[in-house]
Amino acid sequence: MSLQRARSAEEYVEWIRQAVFEVQDLRSCMEYELEEMERFPAFLAHLEEGITTIQQSMVDGEYHFGREDLPFMDMVNRHADDIPFAVLLRQINETHRKGIDVNASND
Repeated sequence: MSLQRARSAEEYVEWIRQAVFEVQDLRSCMEYELEEMERFPAFLAHLEEGITTIQQSMVDGEYHFGREDLPFMDMVNRHADDIPFAVLLRQINETHRKGIDVNASND
């Protein structure tokens, strides 16, 4: 299955914003459901940090596309069953690695 890449810079930024929202929402859900647990799954803090770092680098004008996977992708792949928005993160990674898909049709 080929992953969709963002068709514009605006769409890519929106995907990053959505990922930030999703990881915060996942944290809130876990806080509600897992009150008796002493701590969150280890991957959650790293994922949240990775996504917010990307967002901040965009805000600061320091973001650069790259050919390598984003630092948190190994973790996403290992814990995909626990991350409801793993496909969104894979799309963000695909866009990061291959750039904006300017040839995609805008349906």
